[in-house]
Amino acid sequence: MRSEELEVRSENPTPVLKVDNINVYYGSIHAIKGISFEVYDGEIVTLIGANGAGKSTTLNTISGLLHPSTGGVSFLGESLAKIQPHKVVERGLAQVPEGRRVFAQMTVQENLEMGAFTQNSQANISDDLEKVYSLFPRLKERMKQTAGTLSGGEQQMLAMGRALMSRPKLLMLDEPSMGLAPILVEQIFDIIADLHKTGATILLVEQNAQMALSIASRGYVMETGKIVTTGTGKELLASEAVRKAYLGG
Repeated sequence: MRSEELEVRSENPTPVLKVDNINVYYGSIHAIKGISFEVYDGEIVTLIGANGAGKSTTLNTISGLLHPSTGGVSFLGESLAKIQPHKVVERGLAQVPEGRRVFAQMTVQENLEMGAFTQNSQANISDDLEKVYSLFPRLKERMKQTAGTLSGGEQQMLAMGRALMSRPKLLMLDEPSMGLAPILVEQIFDIIADLHKTGATILLVEQNAQMALSIASRGYVMETGKIVTTGTGKELLASEAVRKAYLGG
């Protein structure tokens, strides 16, 4: 597993994504409590924390599935307020949801083609299919197989490949290692690191803090809807408090 910190690739001071003091409620439950953070071009930024800390709620708010009561989210310098989720995808922000959520009755290739709904060029779609198949050779072997018959690891690869078909400027991954065997977890994280090497900008939500921080440019630690600690991946891995709380040491 690659353990070195991956450095920010751009000196551009304008963030790709800016989350500014958002508060999110589920009815009377205050789920997100005034959090702010940025993601810059070429980074892997990770949100870590215990189950229920608000990580997935944060991603769903960014992608427009939930709406903040106060605060805002901007992407490529433009506010995402009142923009429908499918329009957010068209702007270049793709989310791989927790639990994968592939179209079980459709083939692997049909799932990938669904990810390209924002594209109009068949030539581009064909090129992108080849890129996804080169990144995930197992999917090419199973291109005519229905997605519901794939293993959990293969479904995770398919969900990631489907998101990549939209040519995202920011890829958001929600718990990509959930439910996978350890050897597959390492494989998925190697793929994420390889994506980053190609220039991808990634926001990663993950309970496996050790793996997430090992590939992250920067990380934010969330507890009960708040950001309590931030630092580079290397700094958070070395933090005694983070180690005791999230790394089993």
